[in-house]
Amino acid sequence: MHTAIIVEDMPDALKLLQKELTAHHPDIQVIDTAQSVVEAAKKLRQRQPDIVFLDIMLGDGTSFDILEIVPELRSKIIFVTASDEFALRAFKFAAIDYVLKPYSSEELNGSIAKAKAQLQPDSERLSILKEAITLPDTKPKRISLHTLEKIIVVDLDDIVRCESDSNNTIFFLNNGKKVFVTKTLKYFADLLTQYQFVRVHQSHLVNFDYITEYIKTDGGYLMLKNGQNVPVSVRKKAEVMALLDQLYR
Repeated sequence: MHTAIIVEDMPDALKLLQKELTAHHPDIQVIDTAQSVVEAAKKLRQRQPDIVFLDIMLGDGTSFDILEIVPELRSKIIFVTASDEFALRAFKFAAIDYVLKPYSSEELNGSIAKAKAQLQPDSERLSILKEAITLPDTKPKRISLHTLEKIIVVDLDDIVRCESDSNNTIFFLNNGKKVFVTKTLKYFADLLTQYQFVRVHQSHLVNFDYITEYIKTDGGYLMLKNGQNVPVSVRKKAEVMALLDQLYR
């Protein structure tokens, strides 16, 4: 039997989650609920459950305020968030799982299974999540990358380029290191293209800050500050030339 506390400021959402847990997860006992930062912090200081279902945005603050007030919290956290563009991107940058409201029973089941099996996100990844959610209009400074063995935090400015490797992605960093990540290039292209990264080829995503030249011969390719060159696909040539002209005029 696992114990749980639900922190949710919307009464209907709170009742729905309680109903789902009762119906589909009899091994999880909800021992308490809270609807605000102050109430949640008080209750989590008194007793720490195995799992905390934590809504991101609360009436008197955010879930990060709770984590700061109760730094000794050892419960595993399942973040629950509304379908908000900025919030979803923030979770992806931090590589932290979440339940998206409104959620299906299957999505809730998957998140609970992960929470039972995995360790709590470390403070650095929680810091990335907090920065991205509380400052949605600011360029993120860091990103968490899932490798086969671990999760590493990398500065965005240190990423020179990304290259597709089947359903995985290789990150090339400015210190010469490579990071093999178990997600597709499309996933990172969707995440990074608004932050001076451009997909110049089906297999290549490049940080514009590292481009030195565009060579028009030999099919067209980019020269980078680290001496590497990256091909530009025929359908991307006009877009790349226009971006370079706008960026360096």
